Amino acid sequence: MEVKLSKEDENEFRQILTEVCRNSRLLQSSHHIQHGTTSVFRHSVAVAYVSFWIARRMQFQVEGQTLIRGALMHDYFLYDWHKKDASHKWHGIYHAEKALKNAMEDFELNKIEKDMIRRHMFPLNIRPPRYRESWILCLADKICSGGETVEGILQRLGGESV
Repeated sequence: MEVKLSKEDENEFRQILTEVCRNSRLLQSSHHIQHGTTSVFRHSVAVAYVSFWIARRMQFQVEGQTLIRGALMHDYFLYDWHKKDASHKWHGIYHAEKALKNAMEDFELNKIEKDMIRRHMFPLNIRPPRYRESWILCLADKICSGGETVEGILQRLGGESV
């Protein structure tokens, strides 16, 4: 199944992505690897795109701008978690709060965006999401993370990209 937005939705996505990049430090995340060989920036854009696609495909009633912004900032922690550093210990559990703190420094976030960022690691973080947008983000993040991880393993083994 192809993950492709309509031309109208693609334009909306690009407009919101441009605004977030222009008004934040999100582009800095292109210097850090997230999964396999995928940068945090590329991962965040992919998760936002897939989140928006899921919402449109399933005809969920969501606020598109909120969904895209929350998804773009879900991993807005702005450090390389692969480096040995005591502050990165337990990254999987604590990075959502760091991402939320950074996002709140750069943007006025609504309650849904805050919930999306704070709870995107469910079930690793035990508090479940409260909003439809947050659940969509959880799903899209797992889909993208899984694909990026497998792709990284295949590249290390000399296999083909997925």
